[in-house]
Parts: sequence; structure tokens; C-alpha cells
Amino acid sequence: MKLINTAAAFAFLLLCLAQVAHAQGYPTKPIRIVVPYPPGGGIDLIARAVGIQLTQRWGQGVVVENKPGSGTIVAAESVARSAPDGYTLLLTTDSTMTINPHLYAKLPYDPVKDFAPVTQLVFLNQMLLANPAVPAGNLKELIAYAKANPNKLNYASYGSGSQPNLAMEMLKSQAGIEIVHVPYKGIPQAVPAAIAGEVQLTFSGAASSIGHIKGGRLKPLAIGGMSRLALLPEVPTFAEQGFPDIPSNAWFGFFAPAGTPREVIAKLHGEIAKMLKEPEFNRREVAAKGYELVASTPEEFAAFLATDSARNARAVKLSGAKVE
Repeated sequence: MKLINTAAAFAFLLLCLAQVAHAQGYPTKPIRIVVPYPPGGGIDLIARAVGIQLTQRWGQGVVVENKPGSGTIVAAESVARSAPDGYTLLLTTDSTMTINPHLYAKLPYDPVKDFAPVTQLVFLNQMLLANPAVPAGNLKELIAYAKANPNKLNYASYGSGSQPNLAMEMLKSQAGIEIVHVPYKGIPQAVPAAIAGEVQLTFSGAASSIGHIKGGRLKPLAIGGMSRLALLPEVPTFAEQGFPDIPSNAWFGFFAPAGTPREVIAKLHGEIAKMLKEPEFNRREVAAKGYELVASTPEEFAAFLATDSARNARAVKLSGAKVE
């Protein structure tokens, strides 16, 4: 028995040494960042900015692969099944990890068992945006118009069960209005649809919409969060307008496949967090796009995910949204 225990301990020691050696040499080949949304949206842009910086710092190529489809499930499943070596990462939103588990009866991945949290990058507060032709300048006016014209308005989201879909369904339920849902592949498709008048309403963060707002092509009716955005101080929050429970804040975060060595996770987190906090990168990629910096540790991110999952479970239940 003692011999078996000694052998097991020696094997464990060798495994630990191998993991440390792997982390010290990491990376030795290109890294792939999988993004479950189309090119051009806020999460895609920050993925590419991070990729460029990591390439310069580590001397290894970092490739961003856009893999939209099925409410982020396609991308999540592909990363969950990838080798746990730090060379395939998932950069995604709350939809994948804390909304989908409550929305779908069955998923091909487990957000807790199949992934290792690396770091939460940022929070972003979504805005409810309207085509300029919509006769409303705030939520009160929108609700009054929608009540007088049931199902005449429609809104774009980036898929059934996405954060914008939950937010609008919650607003509809609480305000007693009927607005038709039109799902798109992503924000890069939903925002132009609202500008063109294909839909009258959509949700977006500042990164994808501030230029259109400043140019008069879209008008913001409300923004998530408990305080107004510094970039658009004239836009009132949902809470200010009597709807504090609308789930309109989202986040971006990095994940690796479960089983990725802890030393690799720590190295990834350390480099990405340091990058996010550097003044120039922070100004250009975070503050200028209306994001709130987080850069949490893997442990902090894991604890946050549990809390956020419970919050979104309530939001899904109240909204009545369900996808089979």
C-alpha cells in the first residue's frame, strides 16, 4: 500500500512539473480566440485588439475566429471540445454562460464543468435605440405609442434568448405592450436594420452605436445600469424611467476549456489584465467605447458567474422566454 501511495505521489509530482514547464514555455504556437458573433461588433473588435497586443508581447500569432450560430452554442461547443492546452480560447458574453442554461432544455456543453474562467474583461450597458421615425423620445412615450398601436413596432435582437431579447420581453411584460421580435445574427446586422427602418427598435452598447447616435441615425430611449453613461450623459437609465429590473447590462469574458493548466490560466489572466489597465489601451478600447473595466481574477470571475447565473435565471423566468 505504501509503495502504491509513493508511486501515485511521484506521478502527481511529475504531472505538476510538466504543467509548470508547459506554462513557462507557453505559448509556443499560434493561439485561436473563438468569438460566437459576426465580425464588426463590440466583442469582435475587442477580441482583435487583445489579439494584436498578445501577438506583439508573446511573438506568437493570435487569430480571431468568428463562429456565430445557434445563440452562441456552436462556438461554445467547439471550444469545450478543444484540447485544454491554452491554444483555443472563447471570448463570449453572458448569453453563453449564464443565460443559455436557463433558456434551453438541453445544451451540448456545461458552462461550469466544460470551461475554466480566465477573466471578465468589461461590463457594458445596453441602450434601447429607436429609428428616428419612431414618435417617441423616451420610454414613457414609447410605451404610450406601443399601447395605442399593438404589434405595429418590431425590434431586433441578436437571437432568441440573447440579452436584448430578454430585456425587451421583460419591458413588454412590465409595461403591458406588444412589440414583435425579429432575431438577427448579431449587433452588426441588428443596428443597420434599425437605421434602415427594417425594424423600429434594437439594443446595442455604445461601441456599436455611438457614431449613429451622434449622427442622428438612431435615437437612444434608455440605457441599462444604475447611472448614466459619461459618453452620453443625456440618455436616462431604465431605472430612472421606472423600470429598474430590465436586464440590460452585459459583459465580455475569456474562457479556456476545462482542464487547461492553472499556470496557463494565470499567465493568460495576468497578461490580459495588465493590458486592459494600460492607460492607452484602456482609453482607446475600454473608456472610449463606454465599457466599464473589470479585469477580474479567474476566482473572482467564477464567483461572479454563479451570481449572474442566478440573476439571469430570474430574468428568463419573468420574461417567459424559452427555446427548445
